[in-house]
Amino acid sequence: MINVNHVTKRFDTCMALEQVSCQISQGEVLGVLGPNGAGKTTLFKLIAGFLHPDAGDIQSTRPTRPSIGFKPDHLLYPGNMRVRQYLELVAQLSNIERLQIPHVVAAALERVRLTSATDKHIRECSKGMRQRLGLAQVLIGHPSLLLIDEPSNGLDPAGQADICRLLQELHADGHTIVLSSHQLAEVKRICTRLIILNQGKVHYENSMAGALALRPHITIQATQDLVGLRSPLESLHPGVHVDGPIIRLEDEAVNVRREVLRLIVEAGLDICHLEQQRATLEEIYAEVVQ
Repeated sequence: MINVNHVTKRFDTCMALEQVSCQISQGEVLGVLGPNGAGKTTLFKLIAGFLHPDAGDIQSTRPTRPSIGFKPDHLLYPGNMRVRQYLELVAQLSNIERLQIPHVVAAALERVRLTSATDKHIRECSKGMRQRLGLAQVLIGHPSLLLIDEPSNGLDPAGQADICRLLQELHADGHTIVLSSHQLAEVKRICTRLIILNQGKVHYENSMAGALALRPHITIQATQDLVGLRSPLESLHPGVHVDGPIIRLEDEAVNVRREVLRLIVEAGLDICHLEQQRATLEEIYAEVVQ
């Protein structure tokens, strides 16, 4: 859908993005992670066309550029307008046919479950309502690509879960989504692929399934110290590590778990805990940004 090719963007002496390349494929949800100041918002504005790169380019893989809906992190609304009036203005600016505007606005409000606030002044809306209003705004005109920057910012856990479900529904409806969020649990649930930016550069890129399949490890805890079994256990594989009553099997060493368990049982020892885990998104993120 969109190819970002070696894009660089500078603001005076600040290098916001440097040689950034990534692809946005039809039907995916791309998570863009990174600390504050990493360049995420600048990348979104470049893709949306609000900024132009100093070097590199952003190209559509189709003959025509896809229609784009953009929800920024910081939402500024005319507080004296009512929710419906504001979306009608957005629809007019989006060149929606006059007779279709009421239907388009009603559909967007229903989609984000904001119908009950149709006649509410925006200044009276809660933070959660304003976030849903921002999503309703980007749906006006049925864009094929949605750029969603921090959709759960400032929301309580119930509000975060509601926004997460809504984004999953939009993806199921066929929308391609680029999502920036500091809520890593939200990213893990929604995104099919992710990139991590730090200091204006892409430091990590992988599918979500591939990222969460990295570095498998198993922790086994026996009821007694395994000092007498340390040598035969660690000789099974370089990834087997014994520390007191605890054995840790890292990466490919998980394949010798049966032999490890056999040696423990044959030594007359009991196992009180066994846990298999993989790298978490939190661990991957921390390693990349540090």
